[in-house]
Amino acid sequence: MKRSEINKALEESISFFAAMNFHLPDWALWKPNDWKGKRKEAKEILKCGLGWDITDFGSGDFPRIGLINFNLRNGTVEREIKPYCEKIIIVRENQITPIHTHRKKIEDIITRGGGNLVIEIYRYDEHLKPTDEPTKVSIDGLPRNIPAGGKVVLKPGESICLKPGMFHKFYGQEGMGTVLVGEVSSVNDDTSDNVFIGGNVRFPAVSEDEEPNHLLVNDYNNYL
Repeated sequence: MKRSEINKALEESISFFAAMNFHLPDWALWKPNDWKGKRKEAKEILKCGLGWDITDFGSGDFPRIGLINFNLRNGTVEREIKPYCEKIIIVRENQITPIHTHRKKIEDIITRGGGNLVIEIYRYDEHLKPTDEPTKVSIDGLPRNIPAGGKVVLKPGESICLKPGMFHKFYGQEGMGTVLVGEVSSVNDDTSDNVFIGGNVRFPAVSEDEEPNHLLVNDYNNYL
């Protein structure tokens, strides 16, 4: 991704969160210079990967395939800090998070406001080949059988629980507007816990065509 594209997405995200009356911690708006000299003070933020996370999954086409996360709280895989994670996520209309699952993480995906979130559920065998088997999921505590590739549409206030091995992709429903999405899960480790079907990458390389306005989680080591 180009840094200019990331900067634009960040400023739009800050405006969207404000419009949704969702408040971020003060350090979410720190400029790069604000971080300098704060490695010791911000050690939990760095260790747990808290903060902005914007990705196009290596697609080179962020408007079509991409995601905006802000990691609010998280532990580590050693569970030495917290055994849980919370994210707030922005999903645009028809902007796809590609098919993936997690090796260990169990997560609740919650539509917090804005438009509707569409989640497609898939089952794959041990060789990562698609099957035609249905999947049983929990939607707000109620069981539902979803056929292979079936869609669940979550309106604001609705949620789904996704266990390890449940492959899924999601996007904002067309015509319904940008979606404010929450995620509550076990510890999140985006460096090793994601399994993508289409060869996507979780953290794409960044082309530095301009200076960053705010830092991403994968920028910290370059600035602190």
